Amino acid sequence: MGGFFGVASKRDCVLELFYGVDYHSHLGTRRGGMATYGEDGFNRAIHNIENSPFRTKFDRDVGEMKGNLGIGCISDFEPQPLLICSKLGSFAITTVGKVNNYDELLRQLYDNTHSHFQEMTNGQVNVTELIAALICEKDSIVEGIEYVQDIVEGSMTLLLMTKDGIYAARDRYGRTPLVVGHKEDAYCVSFESHAYINLGYTDYKELGPSEIAYITPEGVETLKAPREEMKICSFLWVYYGYPTSSYEGVNVEEMRYKCGSMLAKRDGNSVQPDVVAGVPDSGIAHAIGYANESGIPYARPFIKYTPTWPRSFMPTNQNQRSLIARMKLIPVQALIENKKLLLIDDSIVRGTQLRETTEFLYNSGAKEVHVRPACPPLLYGCKYLNFSRSKTEMELITRQMIKKREGEECPQEVLDEYANPCSCKYAQMLEDIRQQQNFTTLRYHRLDDLLASIGIEPCKVCTYCFNGKE
Repeated sequence: MGGFFGVASKRDCVLELFYGVDYHSHLGTRRGGMATYGEDGFNRAIHNIENSPFRTKFDRDVGEMKGNLGIGCISDFEPQPLLICSKLGSFAITTVGKVNNYDELLRQLYDNTHSHFQEMTNGQVNVTELIAALICEKDSIVEGIEYVQDIVEGSMTLLLMTKDGIYAARDRYGRTPLVVGHKEDAYCVSFESHAYINLGYTDYKELGPSEIAYITPEGVETLKAPREEMKICSFLWVYYGYPTSSYEGVNVEEMRYKCGSMLAKRDGNSVQPDVVAGVPDSGIAHAIGYANESGIPYARPFIKYTPTWPRSFMPTNQNQRSLIARMKLIPVQALIENKKLLLIDDSIVRGTQLRETTEFLYNSGAKEVHVRPACPPLLYGCKYLNFSRSKTEMELITRQMIKKREGEECPQEVLDEYANPCSCKYAQMLEDIRQQQNFTTLRYHRLDDLLASIGIEPCKVCTYCFNGKE
């Protein structure tokens, strides 16, 4: 994933930009960047943040950079923002999204415009540079952004800063959020709505799907009206979103309480745990909702060591991921020994980390471990956002179980049965997962309950990873 923040102010904005970007650190761990425009023109800094947080790496830059306009980002992939010199003038650009037709668009640029690009160390062209080149194919920035929204298969939300202001454009289907804040003499634009609260901004507007706005210190101008059709990612509420953020008027923390409450209602009296616990950090709010609804005490049988493991994302190397998963969580023996635990995690992807968590609970003396993922079983890899590090859908634990029962090739109609919580195949899949993971019981959040937990029109929410529906 990734996140970004921008400021257009009548005063120097660097410090606000720094803190606004920092508030997106939960969305990525690879690269951080800031670009500003002021009396001395454009300035930019990009740092690797894999081994230290954004705030530490950019502390010196805050004192050196100046400007009343600025954009910055946290990226889990390519370095950005980029500074571009083009026929449309000079600008800085940062993006969040996924370009599935990357090869096709790159070939088109090679053939039609004879473009050339810097090659990154992984042999790839920076996606943000590709998007900038596509924008520059047109006669104006707005036409270029509209072209990108139309031609990209996947998703693309972006900020583009010229010397006069910031263009903010939300993805064609609004898969990721984009909100504008306001205070006297300044406006900001942000992926996460919570990022500007402590900076003194209040909510101004939330951009709709495909909407393009132009932001200056004086105001916000709508350059392209929003589309009606929307497919915002449901996983923003389940996992990615920070608890203090809201999307489409629905707060993340409140949604997670509702989610946990519905899980408890589905369980009824079928299980009798001593305590309810959430896997830190993303499972905690779901667990609180379950505990409040069920009346079963909430407890923290393991604690995340936040002084050195503050962020939730993990390295790409599986051996490192497994080690860090163990190092991050410290068990509280007194709250585990001889206890029946009901454990809520945001999801089960491969199952590796949750299995190891369950094992150390048993090794610490737990009598039972009941598991309640806060979303439906993940059956499909996300086509629209860089949601999972899984290279193929067959890495998903659900697909592994289905393969054992159905073979290498599973027809779509059979996959549809596995997505149906009322079917026998769904029940068989859950039992196979339960046995492999050594859970006492396993019950997933149902898709209808997930949509009810979010509370906006179901047709406006993307649930592709759960049911394969476009």
